Amino acid sequence: QVQLVESGGGLVQPGGSLRLSCAASGIIFSINTMGWYRQAPGKERELVATITSGGSTNYADSVKGRFTISRDNAKKTVYLQMNSLKPEDTAVYYCNADIRPYGSTDPVLRYWGKGTLVTVSS
Repeated sequence: QVQLVESGGGLVQPGGSLRLSCAASGIIFSINTMGWYRQAPGKERELVATITSGGSTNYADSVKGRFTISRDNAKKTVYLQMNSLKPEDTAVYYCNADIRPYGSTDPVLRYWGKGTLVTVSS
């Protein structure tokens, strides 16, 4: 059974920084793309950033130049460094990962964490 557990959320003032982490555990053969999404109150979940197993990244326009996604394949962990935070970045942040649980012929399954709350407020 695969689990994704996020950490690092909290309350920060506008202009501040936070670093989110998401660690995958359980039966994992390989991890393809990992990503971060967020959902603000009353809004739909939206893409923040993704990173492939080879390190190629993709960002939402709203976070380009402020957020950086990275991963440590040995630790099965993805990170999101968030700088110059704005009140509109307030949301629950979710990580996901596309995982083959048992072997190279398995289908890729998408797993989600339970989320971590980021609040940007003075």
